[in-house]
Amino acid sequence: MITKLYDDNPNPREVRRIADTLRDGGVVIVPTDTLYAFACSMEHKRAVEEIALLKGYKLKQAKYAMLCSSLSQASEYVRAMDRDTFALLKRCLPGPFTFIMEASGAVPRNYQNSNKTIGIRVPDNGILRAIIDELGMPLIATSVRPLGEEDEVENYTDPELIHERFGGRVDVVVDGGIADAKPSTVIDCSDGIELVRQGKGEIDL
Repeated sequence: MITKLYDDNPNPREVRRIADTLRDGGVVIVPTDTLYAFACSMEHKRAVEEIALLKGYKLKQAKYAMLCSSLSQASEYVRAMDRDTFALLKRCLPGPFTFIMEASGAVPRNYQNSNKTIGIRVPDNGILRAIIDELGMPLIATSVRPLGEEDEVENYTDPELIHERFGGRVDVVVDGGIADAKPSTVIDCSDGIELVRQGKGEIDL
C-alpha cells in the first residue's frame, strides 16, 4: 500500500493511520530529509528483525538509526552530553545528520551497536516528524538501499519504484516525493567528535 503525504501539511488522518500501523508492529517505508528508510516502532523486536531481512543484514550485524522528532526527544535515549557535543547537535538538528552517541538504558540492547552506541537522527521532514509525534516515541530505521547497492542510490529515491520493489513486503510506503540521492552525514560523538561519512549535511568540525 502506498499513501501520498505532503511535507508542509501532512494529512492528520493518514498520519494517525500510519502511527496505528506502527503501534501494531508494522513495518513502513518513510521519507526523511535524505534517503527513504524502513522504519518500525522500537517496541516491536520482530518488526526490527524483519527490517534486517529487508535490508540484507544478518541479525547480529544489523545497524539501525533512531529517528526522533526533536533534539529533546533524542536526549532521552543517549547518555549525558558535554557542552560541545550538545552545541553541535543543536546547531545541526533538525537536518541531514546521523550522530553516533552512547546509548542510554532506555535503548534496548538489540538496537545498539556492538560498542553500545546508537545512531541518532532528527530529520528535517514534516511528514516523518508528524508520524513520530503521533506515535509518541522514536522509530528504529535504516535506509531502503540494500547492502551491495551503495553505488545505485538513485534507484531508491522514487517512492513509486520503491513501492514496486518492497510494497508487498511492508505495510505502508509513505510517498513524500522524490528523495535526495545523498545519505546523511555521519558524525561519531561517542568518544570525541569525528566525521565518519560525508553526506548531504555540510558542517565544519
